[in-house]
Amino acid sequence: MIERILPDGVAAAWTTTDPADVRLFPEEEAHVRGAVPSRRREFAAGRHCARQALARLGLPAAAIPTGDRGQPMWPDGVVGSITHCDGYRAAVAARGDRLAAIGIDAEVHRPLPTELHATVLLPDERADLASLAAADPAVHWPLVAFSAKEALYKAWFTVTGRWLGFLDARLRFDRAGAFTADLLLPRENGPSRVPSFAGRWHTDGAIVVTAVTAE
Repeated sequence: MIERILPDGVAAAWTTTDPADVRLFPEEEAHVRGAVPSRRREFAAGRHCARQALARLGLPAAAIPTGDRGQPMWPDGVVGSITHCDGYRAAVAARGDRLAAIGIDAEVHRPLPTELHATVLLPDERADLASLAAADPAVHWPLVAFSAKEALYKAWFTVTGRWLGFLDARLRFDRAGAFTADLLLPRENGPSRVPSFAGRWHTDGAIVVTAVTAE
């Protein structure tokens, strides 16, 4: 499903089950040593998808260790992203001369808990999403926004190595599957050059997927 929202030049792989025979590289194994079985399975499935995405770019299998902020560390010359939620794991990869960054996220399509709305959404975003919900009530719009901000953070961090909070970006969605992001960071807290981010979203009714690319 994730491939529906990706630009040309981005390879994707996904699974709805956790393969039992995934072999991790030692650098990856170190990250999940002692983890509970469910965490180990989702981690291994994500790396399995990541290596499939690399293969679809014509690249060899490689270790994808974890950075100090939990981010996957892709081979030199590659940008990518990994996501997982109940019943869905996915990874995407692109050559670095094609994109500066990509971030993806997947969530089970269900209402975002009301107590999280003020933490995740700006007041004008909530108003916009209420209008979208009135026109298309089958979509859990606050959850779509949550997922989009998770994907945006992954792309942002790849480019800047900096934190981006939920309320540091103002998103605007359309029902056709696109969204835009306006960054609200003070100039002194942002990078010298802010990249251009483009976002897409999709739901099949069970899962929501979002993708953000930076050029």
